[in-house]
Amino acid sequence: MRHNRYRPGKRTLMVLLSIGLLAWLIVGTWHVYKPMPGGLDVATPWVPAEDVTFLADTTYTAPNGKRVSDQEIFDAIADMVAGARELLVLDMFLFNDFAGQASDGHRPLSAELTTALVEQQRRQTDFDTVLITDPVNTVYGSIESDHLERLRSAGVRVITTDLDRLRDPNALWSGLWRLCCRWLESEPGSGWLPNPLAEDRASTFDAWMRLLNFKANHRKTVIADRGENWIGLVTSANPHDASSRHGNVALRFAGPAALDLLSTEKAAASLSGAERAFTLPSPPRGDYFDVNEGRLRVLTEARIREAAVAIIEAAEAGERLDLAMFYLAHREVIEALKRAAERGVKLRALLDPNHDAFGRTKSGIPNRPVGMELHRAGMEVRWCDTDGEQCHSKLLLHHKADGSARLLLGSANFTRRNLDNFNMETNVDWQAPAGHPALQAASRFFDTRWSNENGERHSLPFTEYADDSRWRYWRYRLMEATGLSTF
Repeated sequence: MRHNRYRPGKRTLMVLLSIGLLAWLIVGTWHVYKPMPGGLDVATPWVPAEDVTFLADTTYTAPNGKRVSDQEIFDAIADMVAGARELLVLDMFLFNDFAGQASDGHRPLSAELTTALVEQQRRQTDFDTVLITDPVNTVYGSIESDHLERLRSAGVRVITTDLDRLRDPNALWSGLWRLCCRWLESEPGSGWLPNPLAEDRASTFDAWMRLLNFKANHRKTVIADRGENWIGLVTSANPHDASSRHGNVALRFAGPAALDLLSTEKAAASLSGAERAFTLPSPPRGDYFDVNEGRLRVLTEARIREAAVAIIEAAEAGERLDLAMFYLAHREVIEALKRAAERGVKLRALLDPNHDAFGRTKSGIPNRPVGMELHRAGMEVRWCDTDGEQCHSKLLLHHKADGSARLLLGSANFTRRNLDNFNMETNVDWQAPAGHPALQAASRFFDTRWSNENGERHSLPFTEYADDSRWRYWRYRLMEATGLSTF
């Protein structure tokens, strides 16, 4: 009799649990596949390229045994800032001094860029500066950012990206979070939990809940006017002090492609409710572009994956593909690389060993299991020789038989999160004519890193980090498929 008395309650509980699980499943699935916000996931039209320059930051061991960092990218960005006259737009993922100070051997990139933007904003009349950035820089609302507050005080328009409007890569967590915790908000400085990013300041419960969604505005772009012309820059580098010794790449260019890049950032601003952050200028009159510089287009989000696969599939026997990548995990890209090897394409993959990040030891996932997979498919694989810093470049270069090439670089790692419309990403796709100085610079960058030229040590042989663990391989596959990862 007592068993029958409690059965209705148990039945009600089971119904409620079933409804809750169904809601979790529906919400989680919807936010993985929901329509993308307008202006994202775009490929701009091919346009003539102008004033194309390849830039790189590299850290290596010199012949005398000392570690050396050669840096170009943020010096070039400083020149763009100083030369702007009417409008300057930046979209930067990491813009902070977390986990590192200049006294620790890091360059204070965040302070340098903040000072340059403030000075330029004050120096110019009728001048607009817009910075679009990710909420990671306030640890999702846990703390105030001194740099961002200084920019706001100087009149810079700072836009924090509304990540909630993006798709969710981690459906198991995000489905639950959107049901129970999305509405939580906390005041900066009210944290009481350990902070995974700014270790000297506490984090809030809400910030941890948002962090576990594992998505970001991961773009790194700069657009500035220069008289009647416009200059754009797309890079893998962040103005983040602890990242200042990372290896990175960038492409700077002028002309219509810079305006196309600006239009993608207009969409990024609108995503977060800042539709009137800036006005798009009219395209320049006349056709004054040098067709000898090839053609160029801007890609965002999943269009980057489409271009990467197309570049790999277009490579023919005897041609070469050079890949330098911080994270390589996307199955479609990996399968395309394996097919290219079967066709007789010479492929060189220079990968970060995923050994450490900002003082924390990492497991080697995903690159070491993927490196073994590529090695077994007959590809050449080498590891960047890192010492605390990261081999943070994201570059794919197809050397064609006629001497021309196609170069794809930017913010996007080759992972599901970066290439399948979860993160916001920007890359540039350049079809480069044979002999172009920027193409030669990109080729030298890779060759030097690959071959340890001039007695310098940039990379290590595959055997240094070879990993044939089946457990780590299938762990990587599970993490990549489910989004339960930081890559």
